[in-house]
Amino acid sequence: MRSKVDYMILEGFLSELLKVDIKIKNLLESESNKSDKDDRHNKCDLLCENDRGELKIIEVQFHREMDYFQRMLYATSKVITEYIAAGEEYAEVKRVYSVNILYFDLGQGADYLYKGTTEFRGMKDKDRLRLSRSQIKTFGKEYPSDLYPEYYLIKVNNFDDVAKNSLEEWIYYLKKSELPPITITARGLDKVNERFKYDKMDATQKKEYDRYLESLQASDSAIETARYEAIEEGREEAISEKNMQFIVNSYKEGLKIPTIAKIVAVSEGEVKRILQDKGLH
Repeated sequence: MRSKVDYMILEGFLSELLKVDIKIKNLLESESNKSDKDDRHNKCDLLCENDRGELKIIEVQFHREMDYFQRMLYATSKVITEYIAAGEEYAEVKRVYSVNILYFDLGQGADYLYKGTTEFRGMKDKDRLRLSRSQIKTFGKEYPSDLYPEYYLIKVNNFDDVAKNSLEEWIYYLKKSELPPITITARGLDKVNERFKYDKMDATQKKEYDRYLESLQASDSAIETARYEAIEEGREEAISEKNMQFIVNSYKEGLKIPTIAKIVAVSEGEVKRILQDKGLH
């Protein structure tokens, strides 16, 4: 998506994600994405500017990083400071959107899409702080969060492979590297089909695409290994003997596995494993 030819693809993806019409003005170079392509420490995969002067960071990450939340904060902060000239007023600070496409599990959460903003809430009355009337008139925004960075986490592997809306069609493509088996309604996704047809790629593009697929496969393997190791290391602490007995008794009484899993707050797979160990499933 670094080529100007692909603006419509990028515009379509961001428009579906942010629920507004996005028009890309420039693809920008950041200090964070000038390093060697194999150096992932501070690399920003793609930085673009829309016609409103807002900056969009698109980061694709395959490998688990303990400090990834801090990495996102660092990346947005660095981009903000890079794109304000010395002596300019703070009012010229650009709004930054950090879009993170993750092929590993980050934090604890079952959803495939998370949004993070900065809000100010009253400690006593719990009211949400608004901008002053003059600030609203000047900036055209209502809340401080409308000026601060906005973060999106797309946990690709949490997606259930069923595209029920236009955004999920994009998530399906990001996970499967193929178009969903339904009519394409997502903006920009129809262009992907033509742009990334393997038989139309030159030798360099094919090599990069093959490397991308290899990264996906390696990521899936690493995720499953990490999950297995985490379960093995923490199983005794995570599930007490009392809960194990509850799982067994509940199953014998006819309670369904999904219901048992919710009550005990463990995965359905873990419930099945315990039942298998007891010769019940």
